[in-house]
Amino acid sequence: MPAALDQLIDALRVLPGVGPKSAQRIAYHLLQRDRNGAGRLARALDTALAQIRHCSRCNTFTEAEICERCMSASRDPQQLCVVEMPADLAMLEQTHAYRGMYYVLMGRVSPLDGIGPRELKLDRLLARATDGTVQEVILATNFTNEGEATAHYVGEMLRARGLKVSRIARGLPVGGELEHTDIGTIAQALYERRAL
Repeated sequence: MPAALDQLIDALRVLPGVGPKSAQRIAYHLLQRDRNGAGRLARALDTALAQIRHCSRCNTFTEAEICERCMSASRDPQQLCVVEMPADLAMLEQTHAYRGMYYVLMGRVSPLDGIGPRELKLDRLLARATDGTVQEVILATNFTNEGEATAHYVGEMLRARGLKVSRIARGLPVGGELEHTDIGTIAQALYERRAL
């Protein structure tokens, strides 16, 4: 196999869910059937690597020092929602239910993967949350073991600084039916019930 092809296949394996065979199929497809697409992909990656950085306030991806969302005067600076990844921020924004600010961890505490509080740079979150403006921090990490551990660690860290900390609720999906819902979700919905 040519060295350049081998390097391409190896490079494609860095993508999540792409193993050796998938990487090989993608490489062959790009070289044999879609050379224009391969060129666009290469240019887009080069441009993104050169221009995309982390927002100095919320840590999401941006092309500027401070992202547009952090610069917006229409957002509530007293609320800070902590999410794991930019994709989580995008999902919350699509709800149009939250108008506060964000902080993106760019990961979650995962000791098995060697990711602890230091790797997440939680000191930056702490500085952001204790800037004197933030009144409430909403933890919107995922409901996985790692997401729960992250929420617990961050929550304890921020409560120790006197901040009000809340966690997004979990339970039944809108339009969901009990008979088609797993028992863990039903149990959590009962546990986190609220008065009407």
